Amino acid sequence: MKSHDLPGAQNLHKQALTITRQDREKLNRHPGKIIWFTGLSGAGKSTLANALEVALHAQGKRTYVLDGDNVRHGLNQDLGFTDAERDENIRRVAEVAKLMMDAGLIVMTAFISPFKQEREMARELIGSENFVEVYVSTPLAVCEQRDVKGLYKKARNGQLPNMSGISSPYEPPLAPQITINGGSATVEESVCQLLRQIEGID
Repeated sequence: MKSHDLPGAQNLHKQALTITRQDREKLNRHPGKIIWFTGLSGAGKSTLANALEVALHAQGKRTYVLDGDNVRHGLNQDLGFTDAERDENIRRVAEVAKLMMDAGLIVMTAFISPFKQEREMARELIGSENFVEVYVSTPLAVCEQRDVKGLYKKARNGQLPNMSGISSPYEPPLAPQITINGGSATVEESVCQLLRQIEGID
């Protein structure tokens, strides 16, 4: 049985805590925020999230990257890649990202998050004022050419079901706050664009 099939706990109440998010942000000297990277496998999400964290860290910002592969090694190791499990994967990530934001961190999430509905769920959970959607727009042909993990080759050979962009759909964001041209822009150019545009988003 998968954890998302389990019944929810009953008789819960929320514990009030003395130190607030605002207190933590004041200590950190910057607001918490979620930078949500979405795009096909091989689009460059993890590379850009990591590079952005390096740049923000150099500015003295407190940050953390939640990466799709890393999370599946631990928190979400019980989940596969069916549509329902993908939804649960993103729900858990959004909940963790929200907790980290409450700690006053700038959190970068690098997940394919292929479905519009699950990204909207994450935005609603986190709060639209705290959620910056970054679409790493890289053509499928370029992602396949890179094929860093060998996933597209397996998918084309029928060895990997539910591969986003091949046997499972990827729904591009219709109105992301930031769009990165992952097919032609360099990492340096993309980070400069991200820093410039994120600073302009309240």
